[in-house]
Amino acid sequence: MLRQSGETLAGRIAYVDMAPFDVLETTAADSDSTSRLWVRGGFPDSYLAADDRKSWRWRKDFIRSYLEREVPLFGPRVPAETLERLWTMLAHEQGSLLNASRLATALIISAQTVTRYIDLPADLLLIRRLRPFHANLGKRLVKSPKVYLRDSGIVHALLGMEDYNALSGHPCVGASWEGFVIENLLAVAPERTLASFYRTTVGAEIDLLLELPREGLWAIEIKRGLSPKLENGFQIACDDLQPDRCFVVYGGEDRYPIKPGVEVIGLKALAELLASLR
Repeated sequence: MLRQSGETLAGRIAYVDMAPFDVLETTAADSDSTSRLWVRGGFPDSYLAADDRKSWRWRKDFIRSYLEREVPLFGPRVPAETLERLWTMLAHEQGSLLNASRLATALIISAQTVTRYIDLPADLLLIRRLRPFHANLGKRLVKSPKVYLRDSGIVHALLGMEDYNALSGHPCVGASWEGFVIENLLAVAPERTLASFYRTTVGAEIDLLLELPREGLWAIEIKRGLSPKLENGFQIACDDLQPDRCFVVYGGEDRYPIKPGVEVIGLKALAELLASLR
């Protein structure tokens, strides 16, 4: 609609990014809603489908129609087969550092073409490039962004995971949970929140850093299990950055300190805390 408009609309239009359902919009339904949201993703027709099979079928159709019909409307013609292979490769490497050269070699295209192919779905809110945190700390920091497919249901459809049982036994389950947590937290975070990750070349790492207006820097480690343990890399990174608050988001619902200054918390509880800061 905007492209067809003859007006610039400068100063007369407001932009709102409409994300899929998040954990605060679905958890009131029943106790299994968070797992269902993770497996199916947040697109309404997928989340609200009568069963997992119908949800999976909807997501497969969505991917095909997006590749063949939607993407060509917004940019240069991109071969649908190549783009689907790229998306599938990114799904297998969910949350990994972007290595355009390696992807290009596998797809037999140039690294510049890979970057261009990622730019379009990023603009369409299908892919997130999480930037690395940069600060003058005297540390050698990773400079490449991490890449996530933003909807967990799309990730699972690309990887052929139809239900929770298939997901729980898949090698990508941890990376899928990490991306799911990041998207849900950013969906409810206050405006002007800056998101990044921290990683040094020697292994100190924080999965998600949030620079929050008036609240300072929050460090968030993401674990899927019900008995999370802090790794040395997270503790070293926190010593480097001295964040105002530190959390470990895990698959349970209890909330408790794991060590001085670090709190274990469930996804919904942290999402509620962020939403209260708006």
